[in-house]
Amino acid sequence: MNTMRPNMSGYGIISYAAYLPRHRLQRAELGATLGISAGRGARVAASFDEDSTTMGVEAARSVLPGRPAPQSLYFATTSPAYLDKTNASALHAALRLPRDAFAADVAGSARSGIAALRAASLAGGLAVLSDVRTGRPGSGDERDGTDGAAAFLFGDAGASVAEVLAEASVTSEFLDRWRAPGNPVGEQWEERFGLERYVPLIKDTGRRALKAADAGQADHVVLVSPNSAVRKRATTFFPARLSASGSPVGHAGAADAGLALADALDRAGPGETILLLSAVDGCDAVLLRTTERLAGARQPEPVARQLAGGRDVPYATYLTWRGWLDREPPRRPEPERPAGPPSARGEGWKFSLTGSRCDRCAFVHLPPSRVCKECGAVDAMTAVPLAGARGTVATFTVDRLAHSPSPPLVDAVVDFDGGGRCTLEIADGASDELVVGTRVEPVFRRLYTAGGVHNYFWKARTTAETGTGETGADRSQT
Repeated sequence: MNTMRPNMSGYGIISYAAYLPRHRLQRAELGATLGISAGRGARVAASFDEDSTTMGVEAARSVLPGRPAPQSLYFATTSPAYLDKTNASALHAALRLPRDAFAADVAGSARSGIAALRAASLAGGLAVLSDVRTGRPGSGDERDGTDGAAAFLFGDAGASVAEVLAEASVTSEFLDRWRAPGNPVGEQWEERFGLERYVPLIKDTGRRALKAADAGQADHVVLVSPNSAVRKRATTFFPARLSASGSPVGHAGAADAGLALADALDRAGPGETILLLSAVDGCDAVLLRTTERLAGARQPEPVARQLAGGRDVPYATYLTWRGWLDREPPRRPEPERPAGPPSARGEGWKFSLTGSRCDRCAFVHLPPSRVCKECGAVDAMTAVPLAGARGTVATFTVDRLAHSPSPPLVDAVVDFDGGGRCTLEIADGASDELVVGTRVEPVFRRLYTAGGVHNYFWKARTTAETGTGETGADRSQT
């Protein structure tokens, strides 16, 4: 089935952001461990406490500050943290969206990312695309996959950084990539078969999108696909005036098209066209034109810069995170399953890190409180969201025996700028670089999973800011 339409919604992208986890798995180490050729470079790897939900929050919270809250949220992933439960509701809570804002999952296949983009573009909503890609040890999915997220906020075309000019789609049923429900990894048919089926679909949708917008040639052409043979030929399908590229990070499932589009917006100049092609179970083409607002509204940290950064993770640790290596756990009791009632009562604190400030003495309570600990005032509080704040480590403890998939566990007392103190776990394995005075920022993570329930909360991640550099930390070596 073919579809083609010019953009008639009156909406465009007003803000965008990508999120790549900090960890990198070096392919050279992977190859040396398994005795195979794994290529060069590194793949982006989500930490043990990250999943599609937490990464989606990280991408989405970068696009919202200073802009009206969206009335709809579409969350696309092939690796949902839950089934039979809306994962988008956790993003809704973490982002503090209005209670009447619609939130829904668009899950199941890599094409879900395009579906979320199209749905958000029709109603001025927020599209969040996020995925954790897992493959068998030594597989192409492990080597060439990537973990990450991207978010796009749509609004009035007159205020956009990129307007959607046209869309074209074709759907075709053939066996290329699939994964049975409950299986942790996917399967793939012979790549050349998929390539032969995709080539005419890609050329057809690209031409029709350009024709619908009366555009002869795009300035930038970006092609993504789960089929590695298609990805290898990404730059050969359509001529581009300035650049032709594929995914900058490897195949990212439902996040693939989003990360590629974010990278293109990082590089494009005002008034240039971007032809985005996603070849998954057919092909979808989206033609966009950037505006003069793009130069002043790019995401703070481009995809290329995020990709160049990061810290290495040992292959054995990565296998443990993904469940392929079952290691001896700490001899401590496992955590209990989080209960529904207290989680619901503390939704604002648990999901959006919202405390309270006393209206009389300005003391900040973390978690929120009805009674002021400083002056005793009752029910005289104002909500204080701290998810976007930064703070300083006052003291910290390193516990090497606590129950954690990636010991040691580091807890730090954080003093937030503007008031408020609480204890947060340190994310991304920064125990060796942590000192009193280190600057940190909150990040949404998964504390643990017990009984099939994910305990989401906020951790602290070190930033590039400098602090006092004192070293009087209390370290537990038990």
